[in-house]
Amino acid sequence: RDSSVTGVQTCALPICRHEIEIARKEGQEQKKMTLKELILWIRDNLIKERPDLFVQEETVRPGILVLINDCDWELSGGLESEVNDGDTVVFISTLHGG
Repeated sequence: RDSSVTGVQTCALPICRHEIEIARKEGQEQKKMTLKELILWIRDNLIKERPDLFVQEETVRPGILVLINDCDWELSGGLESEVNDGDTVVFISTLHGG
């Protein structure tokens, strides 16, 4: 493990950028994915250890900023924000050790 990688970065694969395609299960309605669904998908499919550093209950932990296409997620509907094909979602941790 790279000792320069800390916090939320230790949770996922050692890749800072992920381009993902999420297929709906057979029989699922082809509706748009919400940010809440994306967060839970990331927890279940990308987080390799310590998911508690990223997710608390069914949302991101306090101290993690979320941007959808460079816009604060709280301005676009929070957890119910729709994530469209081609959107860029960024998670920025403001937490650090002392």
